[in-house]
Amino acid sequence: MDEGQPKFRRILLKISGEALAGDLGYGIDPEVICTIASEVRDVIAMDVQVAMVIGGGNIFRGVAAASRGMDRASADYMGMLATVMNSLAMQDALEKVGVLTRVQSAIEMQEVAEPYIRRRAVRHLEKKRVVIFAAGTGNPYFTTDTAASLRAMEIGAEVILKATKVDGVYTADPLKDPTATKYPSLTYLEVLKKGLQVMDATATSLCMDNNLPIIVFDLTQRGNIKKVVMGEHIGTIVKGV
Repeated sequence: MDEGQPKFRRILLKISGEALAGDLGYGIDPEVICTIASEVRDVIAMDVQVAMVIGGGNIFRGVAAASRGMDRASADYMGMLATVMNSLAMQDALEKVGVLTRVQSAIEMQEVAEPYIRRRAVRHLEKKRVVIFAAGTGNPYFTTDTAASLRAMEIGAEVILKATKVDGVYTADPLKDPTATKYPSLTYLEVLKKGLQVMDATATSLCMDNNLPIIVFDLTQRGNIKKVVMGEHIGTIVKGV
């Protein structure tokens, strides 16, 4: 697998907050976050520039709270703060394995993170630092998926790697429907028309407008991040026609 060159030189890795919870179901599982950090280190060692966006669903879900009567904007801001907590945890895990890391927050909190500045983010990437974009877009009503798409465009990433708990996109939930089959590839329009849970519609449309591919793959299989970066066909790729 180490033979040859990486297919991508600058990636944006999108990890759901739930993935960090592991089997705990809530909060951050130290074992999971350390495993992800060591995999990112392996990718950095191949001269690949890595940016990350991490969700906050393991700590607080803005949409879920809004559905139970909380003001949507307030709930979304709380969700953004949850992503900052996850980003700081990931920064700590990465630096423990020797990877230089910067957290850039869309909501200013200078004591714990840099403000998001596009040129500075690109400079960090060029210096082999992992940049973790926290606090979503800084605006309510936008998901971390949309933040991932937006930041990927801004930094000139070649692909969004969407790390999930399943090995791709299926016709139905494979955990509930044994007849569900996996799509090896999809177009953006197919994702939107079929309402598939790849990324939300805003994020998918943004990727479609800028022809940025999305690869959905299983994060729980060790070594998968490296495999995707090397161009192995795992998971589901979403791209233009």
